[in-house]
Amino acid sequence: MSDLLERLRERGWRMTAQRRVVAEVLDGDHVHLTADEVHARAVARLPEISRATVYNTLGEMVTLGEVIEVSTDRRAKRYDPNAHHPHHHLVCARCGAIKDVHPTGDPLASLPDAERFGFSISDVEVTYRGTCPNCAAA
Repeated sequence: MSDLLERLRERGWRMTAQRRVVAEVLDGDHVHLTADEVHARAVARLPEISRATVYNTLGEMVTLGEVIEVSTDRRAKRYDPNAHHPHHHLVCARCGAIKDVHPTGDPLASLPDAERFGFSISDVEVTYRGTCPNCAAA
């Protein structure tokens, strides 16, 4: 499970009821919800929370570096609370399901110096694509 709530508290982030609910909705393993999904789940816990508040809260969490904005295709952006746990993503090409994966090894090790074109690399994003078991069975 992610430690999103704890990280936000440690940063001294003002924890309003709305912010707490958004953080609770996002907290967990393999969580990659769209803003609309976050809003729907937040409303179930706090009916008066607005869509704008959810979007603004997600934006603040991304700016703080506590949530990662994930774009795997032309679908809606998703929000990943595992910002401090290095990982890659496994994406179903049919339904869009996303899972966190933790392969061993350094992804930069397979990139020869000649293919770096002089770049000073600060981050690596790897996305594996395939078909999830549910879609494969359908």
